[in-house]
Amino acid sequence: MSEIEDFPAVDAVVARLRAAGCVFAEDEAAVLFASAATPAALESMVTRRVEGLPLEHIVGWTEFAGQRIAVDPGVFVPRRRTEFLVQNALELARPGAVVLDLCCGSGAVGAALAAASVGLWPDEPLDVYAADIDPAAVRSARRNIPSPGHVFEGDLYDALPASLRGRVDILVVNAPYVPTEAIATMPPEARLHEARVALDGGGDGLDVQRRVTTDAATWLSPDGHLLIETSEHQAPLTAALFAAAGLLPRIEHSDDLDGTVVVGSRD
Repeated sequence: MSEIEDFPAVDAVVARLRAAGCVFAEDEAAVLFASAATPAALESMVTRRVEGLPLEHIVGWTEFAGQRIAVDPGVFVPRRRTEFLVQNALELARPGAVVLDLCCGSGAVGAALAAASVGLWPDEPLDVYAADIDPAAVRSARRNIPSPGHVFEGDLYDALPASLRGRVDILVVNAPYVPTEAIATMPPEARLHEARVALDGGGDGLDVQRRVTTDAATWLSPDGHLLIETSEHQAPLTAALFAAAGLLPRIEHSDDLDGTVVVGSRD
């Protein structure tokens, strides 16, 4: 019997995934079959998925904004709603602009912006930098960002080279914004398999956003913009943080992506 014939039937794998509670069992089965080189590898992947490991951590990647993003085990998996953050940043970008993806996780936002800019401005693509406090996230981001040397490890702005101060045209941030007590209600794929530092936003979910907004103006260029993903109900509070830091905020929301972004400028 050939190796191809040794693979289990797709329907059988779909049934196992569905029984384990995978809502998109057919789609997940297709990804697993495409990622497995052998029947044994497929069986290992399906077993781990049935046990509750995130699909993205099993296959090592996820699709985001048309890009295949490498995601190592334990790293925050970019959500589709964050594509709205990318869309808003692109609307403000210009050829050759300096972009900083802060709290970058896998670097999905920065990678998506870099790829889009090559299509828009092939001679002057965006100059993308990124930073995160989680070493595993930084390792993934260095695989995804076109310039690995532009990805830094450390606590927010402390990670950055001084040469970026006052030069950032687009500062995009998907900081953790889940209130600490709400983490227990998150799906187990997130709360058990993603780094706590990528989820926990403190008592009201805004602790990291406060720190980002407080010092943002120091790093922005004179006509730079700060964009922070947040939840729809937290958006007015996030906007107030922008205003307190001397930035003019506006709130953008997408029903299609269920995404909310607060955008701020210096004047």
